[in-house]
Amino acid sequence: MVTTLDSQTRRQRKRARTRAAIIDAAIDLFEKRGYDATTVADIAAAADIGTRTFFDYFASKEELLFPEVDARVLATIEAIAHRSADDGPADVLLRALQHVVDADRDLTARSARLRMRLIQTVPAVRGRALLLQLEAQREIARHLMTAYPDQLDEITAGALVGAFVGAVSGAVQAMIDAGGPTDTEILHTAVRQAAHVALRPWQTSEQCRARPRSDGN
Repeated sequence: MVTTLDSQTRRQRKRARTRAAIIDAAIDLFEKRGYDATTVADIAAAADIGTRTFFDYFASKEELLFPEVDARVLATIEAIAHRSADDGPADVLLRALQHVVDADRDLTARSARLRMRLIQTVPAVRGRALLLQLEAQREIARHLMTAYPDQLDEITAGALVGAFVGAVSGAVQAMIDAGGPTDTEILHTAVRQAAHVALRPWQTSEQCRARPRSDGN
């Protein structure tokens, strides 16, 4: 007998496969034809689905270029929620980054290189990237400030998260601009190092407690 759980699991696997097929088809077409010359209908046909089905998974062409954003934000929020008593804000962010890079191979995939190139050359993609980054920073900063009300306010939480996100984005962009790497571990190491540099003033609980708030108290 097929249980409800089995049925849900099969549906989830099928949905994940369809989602991956859409992304792969889009990346292929973007590389072959160019972003502007590729339509949603083209992507749907290449993925062997209908256009309506495409919109069940993605709201636009721009959105499918950033498939892991929600998962990364959620991983960071979960790290904040499950922090230990000795963790400072930077400790939590760095642990979240470790979880993300351990589980995520997207940073060295060809989709990452294409995404970075399109961010630089296509205004719609650049706008989407900036909006997603801003929304992610706001969401993470809000949770971080709630978790550390005695250490952070709106400004300091925003600055801390902005430094963290900027360091990761900057490291990825710099390495892709330099033509590499294709090795996942090299890029992950670079990303972790960049985050540690950006968060160095905050990396111990003692430093976090001593960090002045933006209101001067």
